[in-house]
Amino acid sequence: MKTLIGGAIGAVLGVIGIAVFFDSFLQIIAGTLPALLLLGGGLALYLGFDELKDSWQKDKSVDAADAKEE
Repeated sequence: MKTLIGGAIGAVLGVIGIAVFFDSFLQIIAGTLPALLLLGGGLALYLGFDELKDSWQKDKSVDAADAKEE
């Protein structure tokens, strides 16, 4: 029950804080959004490359298994 009340108070204070400092809030969003996009894009590139590398290794192992069967 204490957590519920604390969460409700925190949410209300957060909404009030955003309403009062809306210009500052928009500046923070404008400053962090490009950095988040850069980090997210880098993570997506890394994961895509890792998946591509795994598929190359899988193809090589399938080709090696086919060669052994013949």
